[in-house]
Amino acid sequence: MAVREIVHYGDPILRKVCKPVKDFKKLSSLIDDMFDTMYEESGIGLAANQIGVDLNLFIIDISGIEEETESVHIFINGEITESSGESWFEEGCLSIPDVRLEVKRPEFIQFKYQDENGIEHIEEMHGLLARAIQHEIDHLKGVFIVDRVTKTVKMSVENDLKMIAQGAVTRSKTRKAFVL
Repeated sequence: MAVREIVHYGDPILRKVCKPVKDFKKLSSLIDDMFDTMYEESGIGLAANQIGVDLNLFIIDISGIEEETESVHIFINGEITESSGESWFEEGCLSIPDVRLEVKRPEFIQFKYQDENGIEHIEEMHGLLARAIQHEIDHLKGVFIVDRVTKTVKMSVENDLKMIAQGAVTRSKTRKAFVL
């Protein structure tokens, strides 16, 4: 298990649509690394591309904020199949440090995904878990929270984004590709 470097806004891998996971047998060390990294950075969710891995995989742990029966979640090849309602909530992002924005998202989702054994599930989610899933699904599709706000709001953080992106592009050139 190891803490990996978080990929920041401006790195090209974060704008790609991630590839589906096909080989589930070799994921356990990657998933362990993702949890170690997320906890080290005090996050509640982390998509694989946020550590430079081009796979449709993300993890969530909201147990520090909301008590629920299942605290740790691993979602592979996820897809939101239905959504309804709406809610506003301030979101942050490990790939855009120190930027927090009010984002509108559906309150309820139906979510189809596979677990780490490749078994398919369909569940209805709401509240913070549904929001975190939508945030991470956005990452896997190359979408950021800054893409979900008005131009005026995005302009208010434009200088921060430029500074973050400058460092990210430099680091992306030296990053080694992850191979399963």
